[in-house]
Amino acid sequence: MKETFYAGVYWPARRESAEECARRAETFFRLLSRADPIYAHWFEQANSLKKALQLQFEPTYETFLRFFKSRKYNEGSFGFSFSAWTGHKEDGHGGMVLLGCGSAVAPPPNSCVLDLPSDGPEEQRVLSAPVLTEVLRALVLAWEPDWGGVISHAYQDIRNEPAGHPRTGWLMYFPPHRGSLPPLPRPVRVKPVEGQGSLVILTPERFSVDNPAHVALADEVRALLDKAGVLKEPGAYTRA
Repeated sequence: MKETFYAGVYWPARRESAEECARRAETFFRLLSRADPIYAHWFEQANSLKKALQLQFEPTYETFLRFFKSRKYNEGSFGFSFSAWTGHKEDGHGGMVLLGCGSAVAPPPNSCVLDLPSDGPEEQRVLSAPVLTEVLRALVLAWEPDWGGVISHAYQDIRNEPAGHPRTGWLMYFPPHRGSLPPLPRPVRVKPVEGQGSLVILTPERFSVDNPAHVALADEVRALLDKAGVLKEPGAYTRA
């Protein structure tokens, strides 16, 4: 079975208004559009392909504010939920965003998840460390999450990591309040995000569970991060 990936960020209860979530959404889509051309056009989700293709929107602050103030996307104390897709008709060639923002309810549904291409030239372009670094950077700068990463579904299937804790990804993000990262083995790279912590990139080439060296590296990095206390569940550390 072909290995597929998603990019996602997650954060605990944080009440935010429609205006605040709209500002964050505009920032995310603007930064994401710079990562690859497939993220230049967006459509609302609908019950049919024909209807969805009639729902193209410009990802501006005003658009998201209108969405989040509508009954369709406003979930009261659970904040705002929204989904969009890139309009690619071919399976696996585009992507979809699933967003939950502004919830102060615990456990909160606050997250932003991007399904990544799994076929075609889009897959070849996007599933590379440089592009995914920009994708994850866009997620981090917009949403200021508690953790995030670019995750292999296959690795998650074989490791079944506990819910609520940071997952081991091809790329991972950790904010400053999680503490200092320990020394990590080669070829792992750590890149700072402007005032928002660090990205950890396991391998410069595409991560694969079919590569025993990749799996061993992921397991080793996971153990080192856990020992350093970086993977504590929300509430187990003091925020800066």
